[in-house]
Amino acid sequence: MRRVIPFLLWSFLAGGPAVAVDLTLPAGASQTREVIREADTVRLPTGPHSGTDVPNLRLEGRIVSRAWRMPVQGVTTLQLLTPLRDQLEGAGWEAVFACEALDCGGFDFRFALPTLPAPDMFLDLFDYRYLLMRRGMGATQEHAALIVSQSGRTGYVQVLHVTTLAEGYTIQPIPAEEREALPRADLVQALQTQGHAVLEGLDFGLGDNALGAGPYRSLVTLAEFLTASPETRVALVGHSDSIGGLEQNSALSRARAEAVLNLLVEQHGVAPAQVEAHGIGYLSPIASNTSPEGRERNRRVEVVLLDAEPQ
Repeated sequence: MRRVIPFLLWSFLAGGPAVAVDLTLPAGASQTREVIREADTVRLPTGPHSGTDVPNLRLEGRIVSRAWRMPVQGVTTLQLLTPLRDQLEGAGWEAVFACEALDCGGFDFRFALPTLPAPDMFLDLFDYRYLLMRRGMGATQEHAALIVSQSGRTGYVQVLHVTTLAEGYTIQPIPAEEREALPRADLVQALQTQGHAVLEGLDFGLGDNALGAGPYRSLVTLAEFLTASPETRVALVGHSDSIGGLEQNSALSRARAEAVLNLLVEQHGVAPAQVEAHGIGYLSPIASNTSPEGRERNRRVEVVLLDAEPQ
């Protein structure tokens, strides 16, 4: 029998004292990331891709996203997800929507999922499951989105928990250690101290330069930063994995950077003079291209801080 270890996943808030629900994951599971947003908005898919869009539920409240990685062998994504679903149902949660990989709608559906970035959360386009659950009514209603995937002998689980903000709710100051985990702090701090940063959440598939309408939190943050500093200029640099030739990948990575530039200008109002796009293919990897996880990390767009005035 496969061993499991209990641990406290989160405290579910239901209009009163916190009620802890202990869930179990395979032995060896380790948390890779936690992002807490005290008051924010998220859209969670409520159905498969229809051919034109993904139906979704717009939620506002306290959003907690956590991801885990664990060793698995001979275990399917359904076997990973089912025990979690059973435990939530035992705690009073009900399923709203569930789907598997291509039945969800393929790459278009994948774009609609609010997943944490690789390597903390990896999602195989052909082997993942999504489950949306809810509990409570009205101001005390909660939603939980579970995303499960695997690659080789490694399994990945992400849980996104949304607690509706009660009327008259006052946002409390976020502790310093939690602020450091917020995407804005990560992006702006990296730009100011290192001169460059990866734009997280821009999930480009194999050989694809398409970028959905978003919203993308990293682009919102970058747009706010550029709008507040109109003298600032940045370069958007596209990167690819190593599948294919250099010329092909250089063109592809530039097209990805241009897609990001277009969103910044057309949707977020960034001045065109503040941004430029380039592509360097697979010449600057940040991970090994010998694994699916590494190739996903390498398919990225970075933002590089430039001089205030063009040379």
